[in-house]
Amino acid sequence: MHTTLWIRIAGAFLAALAPATHGQSGYPVKPVRLVSPSSAGGGSDIVARSLAPKLAERLGQQVIVENRPGAGTVIGSDYVAKAPPDGYTLLLGIATLATNPALLKKMPYDAVRDLAPISKVAASPNVLVVHPSVPVRSVKELIAFVSARPGQLSFASAGVGTNPHMAMELFLSTTKLKMVHIPYKGSAPAITDLVGGHVAAMAATALTGIPQIRSGRLRGLGVSSAQRSASAPDLPTIAEAGVPGYEATQWYGVLAPAGTPPEIIKRLNAELVQILQLADVKSRFAADGAEPVGDSPEQFAQYIRSELTKWAKVARDAGIQPE
Repeated sequence: MHTTLWIRIAGAFLAALAPATHGQSGYPVKPVRLVSPSSAGGGSDIVARSLAPKLAERLGQQVIVENRPGAGTVIGSDYVAKAPPDGYTLLLGIATLATNPALLKKMPYDAVRDLAPISKVAASPNVLVVHPSVPVRSVKELIAFVSARPGQLSFASAGVGTNPHMAMELFLSTTKLKMVHIPYKGSAPAITDLVGGHVAAMAATALTGIPQIRSGRLRGLGVSSAQRSASAPDLPTIAEAGVPGYEATQWYGVLAPAGTPPEIIKRLNAELVQILQLADVKSRFAADGAEPVGDSPEQFAQYIRSELTKWAKVARDAGIQPE
């Protein structure tokens, strides 16, 4: 009788442990939030909403896209950096993770220390465009034209420190050219003024620039990616068109709070890599001028570190003072 009692106690003890063990190995057991640090309709929001339903299917739990815009994506990124490292709060990070530290004196989080990379999911080039009144038809002709008129021509951007701004600063510092920066509150008003001839050039996002090239309102000279874009295959890369080594893409990636268990990072990476190989996901990204990536956490971490170094140098060369 005594032995039977101990068997029952042991069985009850093991049964009590079972749910906890199952919950740990059966991630996820509740909905996952995917935070977009930009407003609805922005690039990170579009990518997040393309991935969320596919990820939900594979995880067996709802994946909710939550917009937390503000302060150049700092608010949303900081929110995830300080969230519990349990795999239930993820970030759809963008290139500002690497440019913000060069532009802001006080960052509430450290992109390397406080966030765990899972996978870079997409990359989208900027497109170097000029107003048709600018008498150039190639990158080399633009370099010669601006070189003969230092400080006389202006370029638009979606705002100080945005990827289109930094992409243009990299172009200018690499070619030793001088142009006047005219920042706008977003890509839409910048493109509107460029189409209107109020500014001469811009490193526009593919999403906003390519439609204007197709309509003839702007002239495309090159794309900022390392390879030609499937959305504009006739446009050379800026590197092959006269600026060797030039590359400045808008990238998107999924990250988790630092300290998230390695097995959860591995699971999410495996699911994302498979999702990015789906034909409908590729088509959706292509429609927005983006291309799927899907790399390892280690590769993504190395890429972020290289981007931090790169853009810090661009900011110094451009004389941009952190605010």
